[in-house]
Amino acid sequence: MASPGTTVAFLPSPGAGNWHLGLLPVRGYALCIVLGILVAVRLASRRYVRLGGRPGVILDVATWAVPAGLIGARLYSVVTDYELYFKPGRDWIDIFRVWDGGIGMPGAVVAGALGAWLGCRRAGVRFARVAGAAAPAAALGQAIGRWGNWFNQELYGRPSSLPWAVEIDPAHRVIPYENYATFQPAFLYESLWDLVLGLALIWAASRLRLTGDRVLALYAAGYATGSFAVQSLRIDFAHHLFGLRADQWAMIAVCIAGVSYLIMTAGRQGPDLLTRRDPASSPGRPEFAGRAARAHPGGNPREADVSSESGVSRTARSGDDCTGGVISV
Repeated sequence: MASPGTTVAFLPSPGAGNWHLGLLPVRGYALCIVLGILVAVRLASRRYVRLGGRPGVILDVATWAVPAGLIGARLYSVVTDYELYFKPGRDWIDIFRVWDGGIGMPGAVVAGALGAWLGCRRAGVRFARVAGAAAPAAALGQAIGRWGNWFNQELYGRPSSLPWAVEIDPAHRVIPYENYATFQPAFLYESLWDLVLGLALIWAASRLRLTGDRVLALYAAGYATGSFAVQSLRIDFAHHLFGLRADQWAMIAVCIAGVSYLIMTAGRQGPDLLTRRDPASSPGRPEFAGRAARAHPGGNPREADVSSESGVSRTARSGDDCTGGVISV
């Protein structure tokens, strides 16, 4: 345990988490969340198009997934920390003060996935394909969003004198650690884990030729594993059951679901391959449009895929592409 003044090197917290551009307030926490979302949507869209998907699909799906994820994240935080809003002396209006913190990633993942599923149905595309392209991007976006906790001086662990420990101002220190200055940067650990997870998912999707639904399951299991470990470092208040925080139990459930799905679908290969597209077969080229028209003489296709490895061009009807689609990036 490190006491004040014993840490030679540490990660300082920002002097201020809020700024003003004229009358417009700019909050570091919200800025990181928004930046993470924008990066995730951009990367997911690029992956989906490179894999043969129709441009604009990810943006259409994101209009459902992002709001649903934000609402789910806030609801999860409110339910698991209801004392912060409904105990005597608290103001329930604080529920809407999202910029002060209180985003539960388990709620974001579940609600965001549900919103994405609804968006896919409206767009006429398979959820598994979109999930396979979006899961790595979501992990990378989370790696950016976690830095919002740094601006709010939250999501830190036990006192520490490590060179990368984070300095926390007295006003943000939890009881009974007021006399400690530096702590384990739990937010940094989770950010790094999400970064590694996102890159690992891209590698696994390409090398192991995973279907899109299995990429999503691997993301869920991987994220839950890292989050469970990070939660064990936290010292802020949380409800406990059998010695574990409520968030840890939620991560156990998510991990079990992800691993179980991977086991049940072991060896699955979709009948339609969604792989890297040959540049010569770009949707913008006449020969690609000709193939699509011949495959769909009765109407325009909503989505077209080309398997560069097999040399066979396939066009999938709207809402009738394969349940996974092997992802290769």
